[in-house]
Amino acid sequence: MTPQAANLVSPGRQQTLSATLPDEPRVLLAAEHDLGLVLAQGAIRSVYQPVIELDTDAVVGYEALARGPAGSTLERPDALFATARRTGQVAELDRACRSAAIAGARAAELRDPWTLFVNVEPGAAYDAFRPADRSSADGGGGGQRVIVELTERALTTDPMQLLRLVERIRSRGWGIALDDVGAERESLALLPLLRPDVIKLDLRLIQQRPSADIAEIVSAVNAEAERSGAAVLAEGIENEQHLAVARGLGATLGQGWLLGRPAPLPTMLPPFRGARVGIAVRGHQARRESPFEMGAAITAPRAARKTLLIEISKHLERQAIRSGEATLVLAAFQNASFFTPATRRRYAELVRTNAFVGALGQDMPADPMPGVRGGLLHPADPLLGEWDIAVVGPHFAATLVARDLHDTGPDAQRRFEFVLSHNRELAIAVASTLISRIGR
Repeated sequence: MTPQAANLVSPGRQQTLSATLPDEPRVLLAAEHDLGLVLAQGAIRSVYQPVIELDTDAVVGYEALARGPAGSTLERPDALFATARRTGQVAELDRACRSAAIAGARAAELRDPWTLFVNVEPGAAYDAFRPADRSSADGGGGGQRVIVELTERALTTDPMQLLRLVERIRSRGWGIALDDVGAERESLALLPLLRPDVIKLDLRLIQQRPSADIAEIVSAVNAEAERSGAAVLAEGIENEQHLAVARGLGATLGQGWLLGRPAPLPTMLPPFRGARVGIAVRGHQARRESPFEMGAAITAPRAARKTLLIEISKHLERQAIRSGEATLVLAAFQNASFFTPATRRRYAELVRTNAFVGALGQDMPADPMPGVRGGLLHPADPLLGEWDIAVVGPHFAATLVARDLHDTGPDAQRRFEFVLSHNRELAIAVASTLISRIGR
C-alpha cells in the first residue's frame, strides 16, 4: 500500500475492524468509509489509454480511466463505482473522475488536435453540467478537445434527462460518444436521436465469432455512421485477429492492449499525425414543439376520420416489427383511455421485436404495460390535441402527426388533419420531442 493509500485508514481503525469482522466485510466497510476520504483528499487519479487511427497506426487521442489510490481497496474503477452506488456518492465520484481526467490532460498539454475522451454516468452527471462555464475545473478550456462517453447501461433510464444532458455537453463545444454499443439493443435505437460523434462498439462484437445478432448490430451502426459521419471505434483489440475483425466491421479507430495499455500520459507528446476526431456542431436535440406543426411546416396537411388514422398507425406498427430490434416506436394517444386492450395486444408484439417502445397521454402511467415506457402529458401540453406516432429504425423511418379537429359525435368518426411522412429527419425530430417527455 502506498503512503497516500495508507493515510486514508487510521491504524487504530484498521485494528478495531480486524478484531471484530471477518476479512470480506472488513474490506467492504473500509472501502465504503474511505471513499469519502478519497474524494475529500482529491485522491482520484487518471491513467490514459491511447485511441488509434487504424489505417495509419497514429495516436489521435486518449481515453481517461479513473483509478483510486494505488494499492488501496479502491484502486480499481469497478470497486470505486460499486462503493459509490452503495453509499450514494455516484455524482461526487463522477465529477471527481472528470476533473482528474481534465486536470491530468491539461498538465500534459494534451490539447487540439488531440482528443480527450472522458466517461460520465448519465444519471449522475446532469446537475454537474450546468450552463457552460469553460473556466471551471471540469469545464475544459485551454484548447482542449473533449468527447464525453455516455455509458450504454444508463441511456434509457431517464430519456428526458439524457437528452438535456447531451444538450448541456454540446453547449460546451464538447462531443458525444456512445460506449459499449451493441451490448444492449436500446443503445442502437437511440443512435439516430443522440447523433454521437463516435460510436464505440462493444468488445464482444470484436472478440466473439460472427453471428446473425452481430450482423444486425453492425448493419445498424454502419448505417448510422454513413448517414451522420460518426466515427466507429472498436474496443477490446487484444491481438491481430481482433484488429482484422475491427477493420472488417467498419471501425476506423481502435483501443485495446494490442494498441496501447492504460498508463500516465507521455511527458512529451509525439508530433500529431492522422486526422482529428470529428466533433460536429449540433442544434437542440430535445425539441419541445408540436409534432403536428413540425410536419405541417414540411407537407400540407389533409383531413381524415379516425378510422383511417387507426389503419395508418397499424401499418406503421407493422413496419416497425419488420425493421428489427434496433427500432424505436413512440406514440402519443391524447389520453390513456385510448391505449385500449386492442392497442395493448399490438404493443406487446412491438415490445417483443423492438428496442424501445413508448406511449404518451394524459393520465398515462409510467409503465402502462410490461416493456412500454409511459409519458405523462400535462394539461397545457400541445400534444393533448394530437395523435402522433414515430418509427425510427436503421433502415426505415416514418411518422404520422395529426391534430384533432374536435368534432362532436361518435369517437370513430372524429376528424383530424394529418401529415404522413417518410422523411427521416422529420421522423427523428418527432421521435425526439416525444421521447423528451418520457422521464422524471
